[in-house]
Amino acid sequence: MTPLRHGDRSQAVSQLQKKLNANGAKLMIDGDYGDETEKAVRAYQRKVGLVDDGVAGSKTQDALAGKNCSNMLGHAQLSAAAKRLDVDLASVLAVNQVESLGNGFASNGKPTILFERHIMHRQLSTPMHEGDDAAQLKKHADELAVTYPNLVNPKPGGYAGGTVEHQRLARARMIDDTCALASASWGAFQIMGYHWQLLGYSSVQEFAERMAKSEAEQLEAFVRFIEADPALRKALKAKKWAEFAKRYNGPNYARNLYDIKLERAYLQHAQCQPEAVAA
Repeated sequence: MTPLRHGDRSQAVSQLQKKLNANGAKLMIDGDYGDETEKAVRAYQRKVGLVDDGVAGSKTQDALAGKNCSNMLGHAQLSAAAKRLDVDLASVLAVNQVESLGNGFASNGKPTILFERHIMHRQLSTPMHEGDDAAQLKKHADELAVTYPNLVNPKPGGYAGGTVEHQRLARARMIDDTCALASASWGAFQIMGYHWQLLGYSSVQEFAERMAKSEAEQLEAFVRFIEADPALRKALKAKKWAEFAKRYNGPNYARNLYDIKLERAYLQHAQCQPEAVAA
């Protein structure tokens, strides 16, 4: 589902305007996503408890179509997260917009994941218990890589995308449940499973179960991730987007312009959020 936002002009915008009018707005049906349409989208999002970002993404469009939004992230939850982290609400909204995948759940109702075969190889090669032989573990992982190269591999890749990632994960869990769950990124904020202990979960199984409950649980994992890294939290609070993106996305963050996208999103949200503090 293609997100609609300020500046768009299309028949899809006209259909959006009609649906907004059916929910109390008084828009001219002109297919132009201008200021008034954005205000109407924000008003509708606040009305149904969605994130107030003015973008008619899949969640807003689903809600307008009458779908159940009970497990979706709400504006109040992001506001609470901002207070907990002691950062601008606009900063959290920017991260939610840029870093999240837009929806924490796939079309089949399962949490959004991406299985990383190179992390699976690393997890299988890492001693987890007293008496584990690192050399033997590495040898076994290399053998599995020959037999199941799409599931265990020293190199990243093999992505299927979408709901098919759950099929890859299911097959990997048959090799080793704990290592497989730890080798996937989970939910809207793409938190890797192997962070489960750092984030205070009792096991990676509990982490995965919590990520499958709601986007609120996925946000909780994100907040814990920020809290666990003082430098990352400091960068977010200071709105040092390049430093934040580098620590959150890795050294290749600039290739995807994450820092620029974050700054633009922050400025956009800072203009619309009374709680935001000017940069």
